Amino acid sequence: ATADYLKSYFHEDVSLDQIYRYMDKLYNKQRELVQQISVEHTRKIPGGSIGLMFYDVTSLYFETGIQDELRTNGFSKDGKTSESQIILGLLVSADGYPLSYSIFNEAQYEGRTMIPIIDDFIQRFNIKDFVVVADSGLLNKTNVDLLRQAGYKYILGARIKKELADVVEWMLAQEKVSGTYHEYARKNGERLIVGYSEQRAKKDAHNREKGIERLRKAYSSGVLTKASINRRGYNKFLTISKDVQVVINEQEIETDKKWDGLKGYVGNTDLDAEQVVDQYHSLWYVERAFRVTKGNLEARPIFHFTEKRIEAHICICFIAYKVYKELQRIIALHGGINLSVDKVIDIAKTIPTIKLSLPYGETERVKTLFLTEKHQRIKPLFDIKAILDKKQI
Repeated sequence: ATADYLKSYFHEDVSLDQIYRYMDKLYNKQRELVQQISVEHTRKIPGGSIGLMFYDVTSLYFETGIQDELRTNGFSKDGKTSESQIILGLLVSADGYPLSYSIFNEAQYEGRTMIPIIDDFIQRFNIKDFVVVADSGLLNKTNVDLLRQAGYKYILGARIKKELADVVEWMLAQEKVSGTYHEYARKNGERLIVGYSEQRAKKDAHNREKGIERLRKAYSSGVLTKASINRRGYNKFLTISKDVQVVINEQEIETDKKWDGLKGYVGNTDLDAEQVVDQYHSLWYVERAFRVTKGNLEARPIFHFTEKRIEAHICICFIAYKVYKELQRIIALHGGINLSVDKVIDIAKTIPTIKLSLPYGETERVKTLFLTEKHQRIKPLFDIKAILDKKQI
């Protein structure tokens, strides 16, 4: 596909072997340089501070079930459990710019991927004052201990239902008023912040009712088994008796209702509760990065099978997302364009470029033709000199 693209849009004849040789070079020499360029650029753009970093992981699947040391079967966030997978860990800035990444074997528990990436990034780029934000899937005692021992500031999603009994009792006793937050101070200097949202409460209730309705239908039809119903964790509402009869536990349903609308956050920063919650909710930057990389940039399925080509493929996806984010920023600076990155790319593909051979031995000239109204609309994006002069990059 890459060779065809270069031929169609740039009239470049590049063989598949040349592309693979370049990927091998990218794997061997360029990965750290790519991340360095991304970090330096992020620091230079307006508001490009690296004081707040977001970390998350996702799975990428291969168009094969073949397994090896890197590729294994396991949980897939794309629902491709029969295909081999790798885990991608990504660190992004407060504006969603990619900073660093690593790939892991699917067998590697995602909660153990965070500290190595952060440690490496902090040491390589001499980051001093920062806060790491990650979701509850990365909250475990080992991670928190390592973050604290390293002196890092952090905000993590809390697993409030797994707290100690006295903390659970305290949380459930708090007044539930939408937009309010309650704090619980731990002896280790950590703060547990619990907030309530009426909108979240309605969503929790709706999701639970859908799950229970599914259970009730299966129960009434006589096909209900705990092994066969395993969606969104609703097995917790089932009880299996000694004679292997499965019944719906109504008491467990009532207990679960008490948690509707509650969300917890754990951290050791000096920020007030509202700031902690705002920063945690900015994790959508990483989620969007994964969504764009997987979808728009077609990072998966992966067709390569050697480790160095797989690494190079992920590196190219990292570069592509960095360019995608920068184009998004430049488009926003030109208020009259008002188009998405994908729409701009689609229009740009239709803009012709011609080569003019001039008489009297003059060199060839290349001219870009903006023929339609859509072409004219995105024309400012082609004026790199003007963008540089305005210090937009």
